[in-house]
Amino acid sequence: MTLKPRTASFAAALCTALPLAAFAAPDARLLQQAQQAQPAVVSTLKELVLIESGSANVAGLQKMADYTERRLKALGARTERLAVSRGPGGVMVKGSFSGTGQARVLLIAHMDTVYPENTLATQPLREDGNKLYGPGIADDKGGIAVILHALQLLMDAGWRNYAQLTVLFNPDEEIGSIGSGEAIAALAEQHDVVLSCEPTAAKAVAQQEALLLGAAGTATATLEVKGRASHAGAAPELGRNALVELSYQLLQTRDIAKAVPGAQLNWTTAKAGEVRNQIPEQAVAGGDVRTTQPDAAARLQAALQEKVNSSHLVPDTQAKVTMEVGRPPFVATDRGRALAQHAQSIYAELDGRPLALVPSTGGATDAGFAGRSGKAVVVESFGLAGFGYHARDEYIELDSIVPRLYLMTRLLQDIGSGKAGR
Repeated sequence: MTLKPRTASFAAALCTALPLAAFAAPDARLLQQAQQAQPAVVSTLKELVLIESGSANVAGLQKMADYTERRLKALGARTERLAVSRGPGGVMVKGSFSGTGQARVLLIAHMDTVYPENTLATQPLREDGNKLYGPGIADDKGGIAVILHALQLLMDAGWRNYAQLTVLFNPDEEIGSIGSGEAIAALAEQHDVVLSCEPTAAKAVAQQEALLLGAAGTATATLEVKGRASHAGAAPELGRNALVELSYQLLQTRDIAKAVPGAQLNWTTAKAGEVRNQIPEQAVAGGDVRTTQPDAAARLQAALQEKVNSSHLVPDTQAKVTMEVGRPPFVATDRGRALAQHAQSIYAELDGRPLALVPSTGGATDAGFAGRSGKAVVVESFGLAGFGYHARDEYIELDSIVPRLYLMTRLLQDIGSGKAGR
């Protein structure tokens, strides 16, 4: 997941909770079943975390594919493995259920994490009070667990009030879904509703669990400078120092995105030269780009190129800007907001438990691909509450398991009956 809210502004961005008069009684049987399922969810989380599955860990991702496919088959799904179009490896696991209703629903989560192999040696699975720790446990193995166990509750109850129910687990979300994004977008177009299961921020951080209504798109900016090599000691004046020119261009472009609506740029990597005693003839920098408008990356590229063309510090050097667009931005539609508000009413059934709606985050998720065509209703962050993503000691809050399981199950029932999402 790439959906990390800025914690200082996160709480301020939350939408108002429902008034007391909107509270309704919970579905007592479903709530009891969710409570009884918690130990099984914890067991699933532990099994998932013990499979180390960093985005480049092909063997670990294979084990994750084996595990999730086995679990989907046990639920009665028709399963298939879909090849990714590019990337280090891994496959997508797709599970399909055919029902007797009208709604077409897609549930998505990802199998990969950011953690390298053997991270468990220094960050072991452990429980401490309300927190269960483990690398990738929130992002996004908690999302996988919510999907598997919500479906288990529904299948045990004989629920088939849907035309098509599809589950897709991809292996490359943490590296931009470079090999699965197009498949997610195409599959989403075939469904009415997409529920994406990234985590929600822990209550210890954000006070309230939430759903997400917007996320940034991503792109990578590359600034290449070509100069001229020469001996750094004997004839430096004959060279054209690409490193110096790159430094100049980075300084003069660092704030350019502020003039491009819907764009954010941070230069994050740089490389120049191969040996100490040579004036470098090549230098390159990479930048992290976030977008909230579909054409923002192209407009930013044009603005950057215009700026670097406008002046040079080192004569006879050339600078070129390229842009590789990744995920599109995610912005919930009016129908998506209505579905999220319906989810708030479901959460309120749990003794008035609040569910915040976060308008947007600077992170990026696969909801961007799912919502690209605008055909499906898309809402993000149906996973478990947790924190420490992409860092040390990632955890989930155990007391979020029952509410999130109840929410997913109740919401799917309401989507099937036509009360929500259509």
